[in-house]
Amino acid sequence: MFVLGLSAALAASVLFNLGVALQALDAREAPKEEAMRLSLLNRLVRRRRWLLGFALGGLGFPLEVLAFADAPFVVVQPALASGLVLLLFLGVRMLGEHVGRVELIGVLAIIGGMALLAWGAPDRTEMHRSAMAVTAVVGSLTVLTFVPFVIRGSRYDGAAVAILGSALGFAAGNIATKLMSDDFNGAHVTSAVIWLAVTAVTGIAAILLEMTALQRTRATTVVPVSFAIQTFLPIVLEPLFLSERWSTANFYGVPMVGGMALIFIGTIAVSRTRAVARMVAAEDLG
Repeated sequence: MFVLGLSAALAASVLFNLGVALQALDAREAPKEEAMRLSLLNRLVRRRRWLLGFALGGLGFPLEVLAFADAPFVVVQPALASGLVLLLFLGVRMLGEHVGRVELIGVLAIIGGMALLAWGAPDRTEMHRSAMAVTAVVGSLTVLTFVPFVIRGSRYDGAAVAILGSALGFAAGNIATKLMSDDFNGAHVTSAVIWLAVTAVTGIAAILLEMTALQRTRATTVVPVSFAIQTFLPIVLEPLFLSERWSTANFYGVPMVGGMALIFIGTIAVSRTRAVARMVAAEDLG
């Protein structure tokens, strides 16, 4: 079941990243004044390429749910960032970019980090903490996700705010998806539906903010910051909403910490390459 969960997470990551790449091509062409407005989504949903990207992301969602059901949270989260490797490959193949030493090191770091996580992860025995604790974590992230909409048009409004809001929204969605998966497995249908609603709301807000960020600045800034926050923030917050048997982790969790560090470094290295930047931001295609 662990292998099935990890495989599902990797497949979901591929679909998510490929979908975002297609969506970003159209987001860059949308008028800047539609940033953070529903009119931006209204425009994008009329584009076939954007809808194809959205559909790919939709196909990845049930795989993400399956991953959270069958693999530890600390393994699934970094696995969801592994799709950057695919973006690197497509960028090179389609755009003729050169793969240098940094890119290769990044790919190897991600692969090695995944191996360390899979080897050192504790037995999958996760329990939710109190309803108040779980609600506080997800609720706080959800509220912070909507801050950029509140300050839109003020002097504090900018690309950095949109990137941070988007990353927080995706992080909240990932946690809510994990909780929903567990509740469905435990036959807690009502709470599972609530978490599904939270996932939908934060997901829409995060997508709108992500498209806005890609309008305002280069993908070489959007991609690494967003992936780093939405991947590792939930892991940092995990002790607040999950109770896991860390005592069963190999070598007191050292391989897991090393694996997460390698994946973080690899993600930054890969996502900052020109191949990925062009694939995601559709810059200099001519």
